Amino acid sequence: MRCQKCPRECNSMPGFCNALSSMPEAAAVYAHTGEEPPICGQRGISNIFFAHCNLQCVFCQNLDISRPSVSPEKIGLHSVEEIIDATAESLKQTENIVGFVSATQYSDLVIPIIEGLHGKGLHPTIVYNSNGYESVDVLRRLAPYVDIYLPDYKYRDSDIAARYSHAADYPEVAGNAIKEMFNQKGAALPTDEGLAFNGLIIRHLVLPGQIQNSLDCLRWIADNLSTNIHISLMAQYFPPAGIELPDQLNRRLRKEEYDQVVEEFYNLGFHRGWVQELDAADNYKPHFEEKTTFGEIEN
Repeated sequence: MRCQKCPRECNSMPGFCNALSSMPEAAAVYAHTGEEPPICGQRGISNIFFAHCNLQCVFCQNLDISRPSVSPEKIGLHSVEEIIDATAESLKQTENIVGFVSATQYSDLVIPIIEGLHGKGLHPTIVYNSNGYESVDVLRRLAPYVDIYLPDYKYRDSDIAARYSHAADYPEVAGNAIKEMFNQKGAALPTDEGLAFNGLIIRHLVLPGQIQNSLDCLRWIADNLSTNIHISLMAQYFPPAGIELPDQLNRRLRKEEYDQVVEEFYNLGFHRGWVQELDAADNYKPHFEEKTTFGEIEN
């Protein structure tokens, strides 16, 4: 059976990501206050952290749950019904916003989960938090259900995309996907009492030693979409422990590197969004075995 949920279109199930669409796996639903302010507010967003991933970045900060083989103890939810129930419970404590984090490999189950929440009388704002490596056809099917797209735009260099994420076609594929998101949502991010309820936010993580790639990503967005888009420029990279990494990925981002990217951000005319502080990496190590998702990184 050919899987068509992501651009890889694997010829078998499970495929590259090792996910079985008939039985979703998620670590848990967490209240997360570390997302961009308009989508987490004061009380946080209810994030559904799905297991596996269609990209497999060598530096993934969520590698405990993103790899093809995930330890059973990391998986707390094994069905659509369990995810719906856990999300409904989480929403009692958070803002009325739900994030589907790395759900591409289960994109055929996103709609049933949302409809299940509706069946419980819950109508949260839906955030589709994506690595950007998406099928345009899938995005069009999700369009009536997704309120806010939150994609990464990781690479403009196909060699880096192949080396770091096994996807030489990422620049073109993710570019087309984000164009589709932009066509659906435009550049506006309307809010109600400080919380966004519709729109698009593009994230870019600056990688050590790959500053030209970051400059090129920002220039592509400016040239092909709009400088009115909300950009989340991130400095939170940290090298995952115990993994042999290529190039300069075994170190943290340097101030002089990040300063170049921030300068280009403003030079290009971007004026909406967020620029992380360089020390953001100290607060973004995920702990999926604990009740809170993120904690300080041990230096």
